[in-house]
Amino acid sequence: MGFNFLGPNNRRLAILIAALLAVPVLAMPVAAAAQDDPRVVPPPKAQKKLPEAPTKLPKVPADRTRGLDFLFGALKAAPDEDSARHVEARIWALWLQTPSDTAALLMVRAKAALDAQNIDVALKLLDAVIKLRPDYVEAWNRRATIYYLKNDYVRSLGDLQQVLTREPRHFGALAGVGMIMQDMGDDKRALDAFRKALAVDPYLEKVPQIVKQLTEKVEGRDI
Repeated sequence: MGFNFLGPNNRRLAILIAALLAVPVLAMPVAAAAQDDPRVVPPPKAQKKLPEAPTKLPKVPADRTRGLDFLFGALKAAPDEDSARHVEARIWALWLQTPSDTAALLMVRAKAALDAQNIDVALKLLDAVIKLRPDYVEAWNRRATIYYLKNDYVRSLGDLQQVLTREPRHFGALAGVGMIMQDMGDDKRALDAFRKALAVDPYLEKVPQIVKQLTEKVEGRDI
């Protein structure tokens, strides 16, 4: 299924989508245990919010790269949903780390502005973070969320591409691509993105059921 949108951003949007869905998910050891089918949930577009870090995050060591590699292996091998949630929280905590005190302060203020529904203020603060630290993945990811809230899917996808270029295992960004594709009515590309997210995090909240529903819709039921 292709896009059927009018406007000057068509070509850029198509390029962004192709780039996003071509980003490889790094292989991880140990297959996760099979899980029971979760309850039926509403499609993500009804929630109007991209995946983000939980409110409370644990303290994590400073050895970021080695820590992430270990945690992604643990996430893939998690025996149940509760265990996966603990590992997810530690991964988010590492993603949110930054050596820049200024960037960290701006991120706190941006979150406060977003919580207060001051979207334009939050956007300007995140612009400043990205200008200061263009290598900071979570600044791109947080700004992608704001663009999504503003229904600016081209810019949201652009920021998600920046995230996935720096961290192809970012399950939140992969799920975010899936949500945008589903909003746009492109179930095939949504399914592709959600499957990539599950390849990294088999217990990603609500995504297994979404994948099941989209698989039936796009590929049909098994006979």
